[in-house]
Amino acid sequence: MSDTFFQPVSGFDLPRYAGVPTFMRLPHVGPDDPRIADVQIGIIGAPWDSGTTNRPGPRHGPRQLRDLSTMIRAENGATGVRPFELVNCADIGDVAPNPADVQDSLDRFTRFYKRVREAGIVPLTAGGDHLCSLPILRGLASDKPVGMIHFDSHTDLFHSYFNGSMYTHGTPFRRAVEEGLLEPKRVVQIGIRGTTYDREDRDFADSVGIRVIPIEEFFKRGIEDVMAEAREIVGTDPTYVSYDIDFVDPAFAPGTGTPEIGGPNSYQAIQVVRELEGVNIIGADLVEVSPPFDNAGGTAWLGASLMFEMLCVMARAVAGKKA
Repeated sequence: MSDTFFQPVSGFDLPRYAGVPTFMRLPHVGPDDPRIADVQIGIIGAPWDSGTTNRPGPRHGPRQLRDLSTMIRAENGATGVRPFELVNCADIGDVAPNPADVQDSLDRFTRFYKRVREAGIVPLTAGGDHLCSLPILRGLASDKPVGMIHFDSHTDLFHSYFNGSMYTHGTPFRRAVEEGLLEPKRVVQIGIRGTTYDREDRDFADSVGIRVIPIEEFFKRGIEDVMAEAREIVGTDPTYVSYDIDFVDPAFAPGTGTPEIGGPNSYQAIQVVRELEGVNIIGADLVEVSPPFDNAGGTAWLGASLMFEMLCVMARAVAGKKA
């Protein structure tokens, strides 16, 4: 049973448009707060998009996701999970990037997530562009490589961009494999689609054993079958979950930097997360929400809803380990 301090503010006690927004109206617990020792799942903002190569804006994603997440309530209406009663959850703030220095930002993120891991907190991160996932993995998987279930329309496995730039939102998982952070035969990428420059990323995936499931296969086989394979690939060992909002069709999530048509609808986007039940999740992220391209906030509301679905799965896993 969760500590009552970690219960979110109810909309019956304070209107959802009032008060200081935190992720899902949870208490904010900073690194110097003594209650940080009691946090089991920490929701973190990663307001950084210096890896973006075309349409910028995901640096503003965490703030809008916080605001829209005030609509989240205590219980998952479909699964019945009440995550805030299972484990102690808190908004533990933002990683502070250096917007003028990519390498310094990568180092800052890595140090932050190493402290999170050392504190025994399972992180759920709101990005930021997809380069954010690399230093998160550096912080969480520096001792032993982990598996990954990756929802996206792009593989993010390219070697480099623009005359050798190694750190963009199109390269994080290439770097993670090269650095021994990901165990490639325990990595599955779901929903890949769109036009391409070439097959460099797919060739790399084939060469190291990463399973790529294109969107055509995803729809042909169906969600349950695809996700059963994903769970089999990662097994019971520690696994990271990375969810790019552009996995979803832009009709439902237009607020992103690199949209690709022909993706899942919002209900299917939630279904794949529910199928993560039983995965040994050591951390997760939701990235690439770009508010400037969706001023009405629908993309961020979908993103916040997906984070809640992730939280429900993670809370059950953490509570099960505690028991």
